[in-house]
Amino acid sequence: MKDFWISSGHHLLDRDEANRLIVTDAFLKAYLARPELLPPQEACETERRLHHELLMHHPRRPVTHDEIAAIEDPDARENWRFMIAFRDRLLTTPSLEAAYLQLALGSTNDTPPLLMNQLTQVVLRNALDGETEPSVLRAAELFFRTQRVSFHDGALLLADAETIEVHEQNRHRSPLLSMLGGPAVTELDILDETNGSSYFDKSDGFEMVLRLGGCSSSARRGLATAMEAWIHHLLAVKVSINPIDQIVDEDWAWFVGLDVEATRIGNALWRGEEIDAASADRIIALFQLRFCNVGEVTAEVGAQPVWLILAMTPDQTIRMKPQNIIAGLPLNATALAS
Repeated sequence: MKDFWISSGHHLLDRDEANRLIVTDAFLKAYLARPELLPPQEACETERRLHHELLMHHPRRPVTHDEIAAIEDPDARENWRFMIAFRDRLLTTPSLEAAYLQLALGSTNDTPPLLMNQLTQVVLRNALDGETEPSVLRAAELFFRTQRVSFHDGALLLADAETIEVHEQNRHRSPLLSMLGGPAVTELDILDETNGSSYFDKSDGFEMVLRLGGCSSSARRGLATAMEAWIHHLLAVKVSINPIDQIVDEDWAWFVGLDVEATRIGNALWRGEEIDAASADRIIALFQLRFCNVGEVTAEVGAQPVWLILAMTPDQTIRMKPQNIIAGLPLNATALAS
């Protein structure tokens, strides 16, 4: 079986009988070894000692507010406050999935986006364990990696924002490349039938471009498949999600915005407002979701479809919020309790 997203640290975790991820010392130490937490040379003795004790000896040991307050650098203090709060959440919940649900159904305001994205990636890696279709895995990167939208030769292309930024910086340093080359996205491999097998070797580099295509494209179907797996893994609810060209239902029962911009547009449409052409053009993809068991749905929705909207920001960026799928579904109290 081909592995993918090794950088998520999924191989460092244990699994329970329900295949939920259980935190281990090795996983915690991998977090502590990340560049964001490595004390710089100028770090104070308190920070260096704290980092050494957690990384080398006791990654689960309690860390008091006073210990963190004693760190001299204010940015370091803030990093450690966030990290220890996040670590303690992982340690006090039964699984990483439970920790994610706690955040998704509560509030993520006290959890930095970086930590939320890393948690999303490893939980999604577990949800997609055994998946062999590259288009599903590449589309699933939208859950935890910001995407830059480009239009080239009539195609809508999604490239990893950090990756494309590096390529653009390289072009800036080389005026010749800027003059002779096309858009920076064209320097990356666009995922297709001929190079799909190479995805697994490149999955941790986030270097492959996704051609979104129409409703029948492998990219859109891949994103739908990833969302189905995500919902089933976290909520034990089976749904069927299909890409669509447009929402033809004039009386919506329910919708979920898959990002902030999509939520804004969806709310306006929900209120019966006309949206301007620029907003309409920012809608990247639409999906229809139906529940396999209508008994799990609130009475006001019942058998009616749920519409999913994905949009880009005015600067052509997609920042998907997969927690919206979890928190925004119209599940009844019985389904949520189970």
